[in-house]
Amino acid sequence: MPEVVFLHPDLGIGGAERLVVDAAVALKRRGHTVTMVTSHHDPSHCFQETRDGTLDVVAAGDWLPRSIFGKCYALCAYIRMIYTALYLAWASGIEYDVVICDQISACIPFLRWFGRNAKILFYCHFPDQLLTKRLTWLKKIYRAPIDKLEEKTTGMADMVLVNSNFTANTFKETFPSLADVNPEVLYPSLDVSAFDGDVEPAGDLVPNGINTLFLSINRYERKKNLGLAIEALGELKKLVTAEEWKQTHLIMAGGYDDRVTENKEHYMELRHLTDNLKLNDQVSFLRSFSDAQKLTLLDSCTCLLYTPSNEHFGIVPIESMYMKRPVIAVNSGGPLETVKDGATGFLRASTAEDFAEAMTKFVKDGGLSKKMGQGGHRRVISKFSFEAFGSKLDSIVNNFAK
Repeated sequence: MPEVVFLHPDLGIGGAERLVVDAAVALKRRGHTVTMVTSHHDPSHCFQETRDGTLDVVAAGDWLPRSIFGKCYALCAYIRMIYTALYLAWASGIEYDVVICDQISACIPFLRWFGRNAKILFYCHFPDQLLTKRLTWLKKIYRAPIDKLEEKTTGMADMVLVNSNFTANTFKETFPSLADVNPEVLYPSLDVSAFDGDVEPAGDLVPNGINTLFLSINRYERKKNLGLAIEALGELKKLVTAEEWKQTHLIMAGGYDDRVTENKEHYMELRHLTDNLKLNDQVSFLRSFSDAQKLTLLDSCTCLLYTPSNEHFGIVPIESMYMKRPVIAVNSGGPLETVKDGATGFLRASTAEDFAEAMTKFVKDGGLSKKMGQGGHRRVISKFSFEAFGSKLDSIVNNFAK
């Protein structure tokens, strides 16, 4: 049975982290020896499986800087990942036949040059160079070699997996020199066992007297377009009665890390937006919630609002649909493959008016959430089950290691 190492830059809380943790758990359940190696792991800010002994986690290189005077985050992330790869190859003592790395491909040549004769699989959540803006000539100069390095090193993997057909097409468009590389789609899945347990009472998480509860779950990052949910709520006020409005609420729940400047800045930006729109009584904010709290929020809500545009996949809509809660999402990227418009939720343009129009349906029709939620649950079971995900990944790894 091939021994597998997962190499991941920062094992915190996010969609990419959820995927690699699920992948590691799936392979371990099928008999593989699995180790996760990362540059950062904080037991107080991570998924439960990485701190309760389910998975073996080794951290190396956290002493290296994350930025240089608040700049050069990408460069520092590459250096940290390369260091972690060298640690794995030279100093860890870990036995492995397959390395599965993701997010940062710069580590691949070092694994190939200095590591043992192991197969290297790269999981591309989305091309890194598309996740940043180049607003100044200095930023363009800084990013040019990093972007070229990403393309070159991604092509050095023995195999590339992607999380959706949308990402597969984007991969082809972004990396023209890798025309001979055909990424295989491995949809992220949901480990439903984590969602089938008892749900804790809402307590103070959810305000009393609410008939329609909208929920947003995403990291406090600007690219997630979280302001859309707040602005849509402001538009919704114009479309419902005063009594309906009093019984409507939005919870903004998101991954938050005090070490990340953008998290702190964007959280305050959203608070200011809420204040400017005079929605303070209708919006609550929650930072860095637990897995148990997330289950409670999903169980308590009427509908999930998923606001990113061109999101490469998005695991939160899958979680919501499994919990029998419909989703309103932007009609681009991964949600086009996960949310069935009109059946498990609504796909809408990225405008406050379009989102508000869909939100109104749940305010006006008390039975719509249950009806669509049941359809969403069936869709997740049939298309995005943990069993299907694990079986496909296990097959890939076993064939890969031959």
